[in-house]
Amino acid sequence: MTGLNPGQALLFAALAIVGVIFVIGWLGCRSRMGSAPGPKLLDMATGFIVALGDTLGIGSFAPTTAIFKLRQNVADENIPGTLNVGLTAPAMLEAFIFVTAVVVDPWLMVSVIGASAVGAWLGAGVVGRLPRRQIQFAMGVALLFACIVFTLVNLKLLPGGGTAMTLSGWRFVLAVGLNFVFGALMSVGIGLYAPCMILLALLGMHPIAAFPIMTGACALLQPIASLRFFRSERFAWGPALGLAIGSIGGVLIAAYVIKALDVTYLRWLVSVVVLYAAVSMLRSAFQERRRAVSGSVAL
Repeated sequence: MTGLNPGQALLFAALAIVGVIFVIGWLGCRSRMGSAPGPKLLDMATGFIVALGDTLGIGSFAPTTAIFKLRQNVADENIPGTLNVGLTAPAMLEAFIFVTAVVVDPWLMVSVIGASAVGAWLGAGVVGRLPRRQIQFAMGVALLFACIVFTLVNLKLLPGGGTAMTLSGWRFVLAVGLNFVFGALMSVGIGLYAPCMILLALLGMHPIAAFPIMTGACALLQPIASLRFFRSERFAWGPALGLAIGSIGGVLIAAYVIKALDVTYLRWLVSVVVLYAAVSMLRSAFQERRRAVSGSVAL
């Protein structure tokens, strides 16, 4: 790890350890789950598309959820786990690219990433025990939030950020504390990229400073959260593997070929699709509630 600062070296060491544990856990879960459908071409294509947009700063959780909802190929209660498991590989690759390319305060980076990872571990444990209807409602709200954020960014109503590459005092504490919350919310399908980027911009950091922090956070917290989902077996094996396989190419093309792109029109398209998915998810939650009420009345 020659040439890395202490924060980068610590992060990469943690990612290596967690990555090995993640692979072992996934293989062990596969043996317990028995035969399951393998990845389909559309799953790989989804991984490629969302990872490409993710590397350009759009985020991947909301659009992937929208695609799953449109295709109806993953049960609603399994979507959070499938997102975390299937999109771990691109998150780790993005972290390696951005953490080495953009230098920020190493202790801020390590503190924020550590807090988000702890939040993800606790959040995934809660989600693994939630009933289907509550997960549907939480994800519907998450998708609405993502749609609002995309719209505000396109309308330039969110802050562009300052010039700082570090934070101190109460700003440091606030960044760490809120990213603990963001990490926990990743477990119900709320991507960390948008809220983390907005928070750091509000605190006066340069927009580019968010990339190593948010990619490093996702690279660590997603495999950690996945260990919880492996235990509960609340994820779809085939789609998760398809996302993992297809996403690698999307990250590499976005980072080394496209590099920069005006994603305004793409974000508008994603907003429309995500809004549809949000309405559909909330509708499913209310239908589940009506069925539960009808069942209790019939008894």
